[in-house]
Amino acid sequence: MQQPVDASADDAVPVPAATPVTEHEMPAPLVFEEFVATRGPSLVRLARGLLRDPYLAEDVVQDVLGRALLQWHRVSAANDVDAYVRRMVVNACTSFFRRAARRERTTDSVLVLDTPSTDGAQNRAERDQLIALLRKLPAKQRAVLVLRHYEGLPDSEIAVLMKCSEVTVRSNAHRGLAKLRDMLTAVPAA
Repeated sequence: MQQPVDASADDAVPVPAATPVTEHEMPAPLVFEEFVATRGPSLVRLARGLLRDPYLAEDVVQDVLGRALLQWHRVSAANDVDAYVRRMVVNACTSFFRRAARRERTTDSVLVLDTPSTDGAQNRAERDQLIALLRKLPAKQRAVLVLRHYEGLPDSEIAVLMKCSEVTVRSNAHRGLAKLRDMLTAVPAA
């Protein structure tokens, strides 16, 4: 029978210090979680503006964030992490349009703008009319207008996100706004 061992401080075996995990071996979950907490709603709003379907927008953003987490070491090394992930969202939305060109999947409440309504029914009616008109714009013009007016991005960032020149961004914005004006003048006041 063995005698119990009395371990005193003198007999202690040194335990090697834990080796730190490098950034490339494991993503920094806290930093990623902070990014999602602060930028997640804006990414969903961007996707809603581009896809016209709030449920699909949430799915696309969730997929994008899942891919971003798996590659967080590369994503977090980007000069502008927010722009990098926004570009991922724009690309995912564009891919969806390419795949879903066969059928449009919309609902009556497709684009939920996060601007609070102070005048109630009148503001709601105007917002619904604007949403319906935005749906009719070509994808690039709609994307530029959503990024510029709802996300508040400058033309230079929009150009990077859409992989085009600033002139193309301004051209798409001009054409999109012109089409919106034409459609607004063609619609009788309610």
